[in-house]
Amino acid sequence: MASVTDRIKETKQPRGGYIRARAMERIQLGGGGIQLLDHKVENVYPGTVGMAVDYLSRLANGAEPGDAFRISILGTIGLHSDALMSNGLDMTRLSSGVDVDYLRGESSVGHMAYLSDALDRLEILRSGVIPDDDAICAAVHLVGYDVAHRDPDFYEGKHAVPDAVTIAHIRTMVERSVSFFAGYGPITGNGFWPVNVLSRTELVDSGDGDFLTADTLWDFKVSVNPPRKNHTLQLLIYLIMGQRSGQEQFEQITHLGIFNPRLNRVHRIALDEVPSEVVGEVSSDVIGYA
Repeated sequence: MASVTDRIKETKQPRGGYIRARAMERIQLGGGGIQLLDHKVENVYPGTVGMAVDYLSRLANGAEPGDAFRISILGTIGLHSDALMSNGLDMTRLSSGVDVDYLRGESSVGHMAYLSDALDRLEILRSGVIPDDDAICAAVHLVGYDVAHRDPDFYEGKHAVPDAVTIAHIRTMVERSVSFFAGYGPITGNGFWPVNVLSRTELVDSGDGDFLTADTLWDFKVSVNPPRKNHTLQLLIYLIMGQRSGQEQFEQITHLGIFNPRLNRVHRIALDEVPSEVVGEVSSDVIGYA
């Protein structure tokens, strides 16, 4: 079995992709013109910046800190899994979702360095507001734990400290995200999980997406590059699996979209423009539905 992104890496797509990225409508926000925030002048790895912008955007749009930074907290839980179990903590409350209040109420957690550190950083974060410098630094630090969620052995204990330029860029991208959702929202799903016991297959057994609005399934891409065929395939897989998951929030989706806050640009395509045979081929050959 594989995650959605891993399955895409294994998939040989038709020339140009199942959904050609150029087929998406491109909309430049902010009055038009190129609005690139140059990653080359930032002092933090672009992937880390991207995740920080993603999570802070969820936070600024109303998510609670523990929900917005769920993957980061799960990373610290992975680093302390033996200690958590030996101290008798209920791991069912610390698996796919994270009960932050439960963790804070357990005295033994105070002796677990990574988890205690992450909970302290969460205290700096506030829902529904544009992040200040301290919040941005806390977010970048927390994202450093994400790798431990995928594999604790890859965690090296190193956390980036953003400089003034990087902080300013992150804040601007979060501001752009808030403005974007003011026009294309409201958000109906702040992080979503299309893969569950009803929709998973022998080929794909995990995957989570960024945002849902009333009619669009959205992915955030904080990149200097335009969307590519793997990005459009990811969106289509999320939707197909979501519609098989029994979750009503996927039933009203009529568009797939990508928002890039680094470029302040929207890419969007109506499902009516995706041939039914493409949907069928992805369903059977890529996901593994009979």
